Amino acid sequence: MDHFAGLDVSVKETSVCIVDDTGKIVREVKVASEPEALLAVLTNPVYHFKRIGLEAGPLSQWLYSAFAEAGLPVVCVETRHMQAVLKAQINKTDRNDARGIAQMMRVGLYRPVHVKSLRSQKLRMLLTHRKLLQSKAIAIENDLRGTLRNFGLKVGMVGTVKFEGRIKELVENLPDLAILIEPLLIVRRALREQIVILHRRLLVIVRDDAVCPAPDDDPRCRPRGGADLSRHRRCARSLS
Repeated sequence: MDHFAGLDVSVKETSVCIVDDTGKIVREVKVASEPEALLAVLTNPVYHFKRIGLEAGPLSQWLYSAFAEAGLPVVCVETRHMQAVLKAQINKTDRNDARGIAQMMRVGLYRPVHVKSLRSQKLRMLLTHRKLLQSKAIAIENDLRGTLRNFGLKVGMVGTVKFEGRIKELVENLPDLAILIEPLLIVRRALREQIVILHRRLLVIVRDDAVCPAPDDDPRCRPRGGADLSRHRRCARSLS
């Protein structure tokens, strides 16, 4: 006899409902939202699972990887479609949600979603953190430009490397402003240093990735004019 399971996952606990192929509830239990606790229930030899439903959420990628490694037929389900179906229930509880997910697994009423690999999740984290630090550094620079302009101090066109020196030059004869500006410059300096570290890690990954060829190897990256040639050389130097 085939069995189907529905998991309603929260941060601390997960409600598990197991039904057979006729829709009869075989077991209901609430355990900690940890792979070890859930596997202790789902790897019971009494059950022969055909599908195990897991709603997409903050912990779904972590739990999905653990279930897949254990050889369980886990399915990660699209959240909005799942909520639209479960909303028809009279009493909205974790226990009833687990029951609804189990029945949806049994009748095949679900939309599976792709779960990224652990490597893809780490790459996404690297890109997200790099972008976050860049946005914070730019916000500080724009704030410095705006506040100094109120005192008639114009930063003007200046690059990232010479930005701090330009700010110090403007407030050199204004010690009261320099005291207020210095904390922001320290934070900006730390952000820029960490951005360089993350950017170098990203370049190492790009060099070893077959999907991201170097500019000289990709015909789409070949220059077609003077401006493209200059941009192409700068890109090549940044990757070297």
